[in-house]
Amino acid sequence: MASAREDTSDLGLSYPRNKLKILLLEGIHENAVKHLARAGYTAVTRLPHALSGEELRDALSKAHVIGIRSRTQLTAEVLAEARRLFAIGCFCIGTNQVDLSAAAKLGIPVFNAPHSNTRSVAELVIAELVMLFRGLGDKNTATHEGRWTKSASGSYELRGKTLGIVGYGHIGSQVSILAEAMGLRVLYYDVEPKLAMGNARPTRTLAELLEVADAVTLHVPEDPSTRGLFDAARIAQLKPGARLINASRGSVVDLDALAAAIREGKVGGAAVDVYPKEPRSKDEPFVSPLQGLPNVVLTPHIGGSTLEAQENIGVEVADKLVAYSDYGSSLGAVNFPNISLTPHLGAANRLLHVHENRPGVLGAINRVLGDEDVNILGQHLQTNAELGFVVADVDQGHSSDLLERLRAVPGTIRCRILY
Repeated sequence: MASAREDTSDLGLSYPRNKLKILLLEGIHENAVKHLARAGYTAVTRLPHALSGEELRDALSKAHVIGIRSRTQLTAEVLAEARRLFAIGCFCIGTNQVDLSAAAKLGIPVFNAPHSNTRSVAELVIAELVMLFRGLGDKNTATHEGRWTKSASGSYELRGKTLGIVGYGHIGSQVSILAEAMGLRVLYYDVEPKLAMGNARPTRTLAELLEVADAVTLHVPEDPSTRGLFDAARIAQLKPGARLINASRGSVVDLDALAAAIREGKVGGAAVDVYPKEPRSKDEPFVSPLQGLPNVVLTPHIGGSTLEAQENIGVEVADKLVAYSDYGSSLGAVNFPNISLTPHLGAANRLLHVHENRPGVLGAINRVLGDEDVNILGQHLQTNAELGFVVADVDQGHSSDLLERLRAVPGTIRCRILY
């Protein structure tokens, strides 16, 4: 039987929102603070930097909700000591900095912002296309060094070139629209059927796209199927002289193989914004096999680093945290069964029950409610491979020990009365 977390029955709408302690780290945009304040959450501590070690553990011991970006590492050991924590917000796209499985086992949903920086990343890709086809990176360096390299050799317009997009999701489709407006012919490949934007056309296979694309830009998620997707063999399939852009995940491209292909002249240039191993702070040195190579643009994971994107991310993640805290809505959680909820209109209590996904738990919950002679006004159950999440709206006429009886159900991880 899983052990239930610390008593959190006083949290939620029955517990004043202004008493819930929210910790925001790494300079999360002030929009998040304003959005939380509008919802009544004013006990917010906002720090401009990441925390680690004992400092992080101490801060988490007092927090009900934490918001982070990419530097703060929420490991299983750290989370195990965060006894009050009931939600995590990653104010970015990635969630690698959180042990998602450990958080799930503690009944803590993790929310992120998968779409808010879409436009920013797409614009960076377009800028990199121009740089790679005009050799602007090398020309900029030469001019700074006092060398006058005025020449049309190796410089091309984008108009009329073929752009291959690998991964036609939110970012890939935005790149498609911008690229077509600049006169590029757009092809794309995705493992799932996707509706084409404008005049873009899908290819049946990835190899078919690589054979004809003058430039290839990657916009795939990180999962077992994409790790090492562009290895030496795949890079060799690129059209001779093609440019490669990776603004997706650092694990997707074998950088040693890419560097070798650039040195041999098989790849005409590359722009990379993400890396297999990235510095955790500005004081840690950055090392890459691509450094010093011709027509290579290297940026420090800044695809979504615009003020507009950070403003949007602040609102998106804050909104998800408020919805979970206020209503129990877990929509958008990356490690948790997703249920979209609104407040129950009427005199009711809302019960949240997180448990191991094992047979008989829902029946046991309902037997407890039946023994209490509680009228169920509405009930939701959603599961994933590891967890079950039950939300029940019930009449208020129940005994004071209902919560303890529900926590005694075998497999219970966390249970509380939201309101």
